Amino acid sequence: MRRHYLGIWAIITVALIIIVAISFADPFSIFGYEVKKTPIAEVLTATDTEADAVSANNDSTAIASKFPAPLDTTSQNILIIGDSMLEGLNPRLAAYAKANGHRLNSVIWYSSSSEYWGTCDTLQVFLKRFKPTFIFISLGGNELFVRDIKTKRDKYVKEFLRQIGDIPYLWIGPPNWKKDTGINELIAENVKPGCFFLSDGMHFDRTKDGAHPTHESAAKWLDSVARWMPAHAAHPIKMTRPANDVKARPENVVVLQPKHQ
Repeated sequence: MRRHYLGIWAIITVALIIIVAISFADPFSIFGYEVKKTPIAEVLTATDTEADAVSANNDSTAIASKFPAPLDTTSQNILIIGDSMLEGLNPRLAAYAKANGHRLNSVIWYSSSSEYWGTCDTLQVFLKRFKPTFIFISLGGNELFVRDIKTKRDKYVKEFLRQIGDIPYLWIGPPNWKKDTGINELIAENVKPGCFFLSDGMHFDRTKDGAHPTHESAAKWLDSVARWMPAHAAHPIKMTRPANDVKARPENVVVLQPKHQ
């Protein structure tokens, strides 16, 4: 019996030696079939940094395999919420909604931030009122330069997202006009994969205040979001592009003034 086990171990050992040897060899053919290298050699010879890179690549591949997500072709009841950036986004998103059979409601809270939304039940009020099946968020422009922002605002971002719950959403990052102190990174760390569109780095034509994109530039901004969604969003919805000159209006636009709670 003992000799029987020794024979099995010998076969296994020889097989492993052959596999490792093949991993170091260049690709070759046997009877017309190509034998390719295995990643064993890369793992055995990699430096610590290279090994970390291989591991990170494997992790990113696992995440990337979830995308593109299936397109939801049903009509949506969309709610867009956020700060004054909605003034530019609303008309173009309303045109998309009209062209794709969606409904759109909007809540603009002027000068609002994650702290505003994360310290009250305002969001819950409008979720109950409009019952959205998809939410666009445009928030963060008033927090670009908050110092130590991760310490000060992390709990508010988490609470804001907790209130959204399982409703599919996409957070459209602020259109930076200067380097921020961490708001984009904070949002990206808290949202689910495929739920954050990074706007920083895009070109915008600005209004006289130097911060808000013009309506024309905001329309192109929304067009970029729509192009990005099919391949990258966790829950892509129908966003066929309407005519360039088409603008529309949400069914309802609720305006909240600064510090309104």
